[in-house]
Amino acid sequence: MREHFAPKANEAAMLDDRDRAILDYLQANADAAVADLAERVNLSLSACARRIKRLEDEGYIESRVALLNRTKMRVGTTVFVALRNSRHSSDWHEPFVRLLADIPEIQEAHRLTGDIDYILKIAVPDVETYDVIYKRLVKKLEFSGIS
Repeated sequence: MREHFAPKANEAAMLDDRDRAILDYLQANADAAVADLAERVNLSLSACARRIKRLEDEGYIESRVALLNRTKMRVGTTVFVALRNSRHSSDWHEPFVRLLADIPEIQEAHRLTGDIDYILKIAVPDVETYDVIYKRLVKKLEFSGIS
């Protein structure tokens, strides 16, 4: 079974105009009713449903998602934090991973190359909440730099 990544060039060429119209519409309206979509792309309900199923099976549609209102979710502020660490060992890394898992506001953590070791993406309602998280990070682990 092939992993679902971007389609190969010859696979993308197999999409026709209706397939592309279906994909374009679903990208902006993931919860669209098949009947509405079928009418929009001038297909019968069953033909449109079959195409959607094929596009899902072939990996063109990986999932359907909902975009959340960040303000209502109280995560209206996104902060990116660059971390530098002078200790590259498991006795530092394992507690670091546990600490990240214990802070739900940390949405992503990426290891980098160069002067910065990690970058964190943190979603918080406000700067004051970020400051609490910042203090928790520096209290629990030693960093050679954080910005």
